[in-house]
Amino acid sequence: MTTPQTPHTLPDGRPIPAMTGPERPMLESWLDFHRATLELKCRGLDDAQVRLASAEPSALTLLGLVQHLAEVERNWFQRVLGGLDVPPVFEEETGYALDPERGLAEALAVWRAEVARGRELLAERDLEDTGRIVDEPLAGVEVSVRWVLIHLVEEYARHNGHADILRERIDGTTGA
Repeated sequence: MTTPQTPHTLPDGRPIPAMTGPERPMLESWLDFHRATLELKCRGLDDAQVRLASAEPSALTLLGLVQHLAEVERNWFQRVLGGLDVPPVFEEETGYALDPERGLAEALAVWRAEVARGRELLAERDLEDTGRIVDEPLAGVEVSVRWVLIHLVEEYARHNGHADILRERIDGTTGA
């Protein structure tokens, strides 16, 4: 009996994470899957829709999540692992604040650029390599590339859960 081949992408275009094999490709594929999930949650929406907040008292929006995750990418790959002194991507360090002049296309372009830069920096490092956290309360604490990848998978997974709720509120789309 032969086992059917697993497709490399889901019908919605997201990459299927590695199910076997070495640790690093597995971690990176899970991060890529969650990055693609965030993008999927924004697909087909206009600027007004991605600005809709989830539910009072929260001001969380899909646009804010995209901006926040651009900040997350910059912080962990450039500042922590790369040791680079780079400013926040947006006005404030969390990225959640919405600028009336910034739409989804611009925020996604910035986020994609941060993802690309993160991939470049990551390619130069082994899982055991380390960087140092730059923000309080853990400033100066050493973390490994492995830890950062696990943390980013967790960070994206948590925020993709928020994105699920936001997208359902916007147009009823659920799943994925």
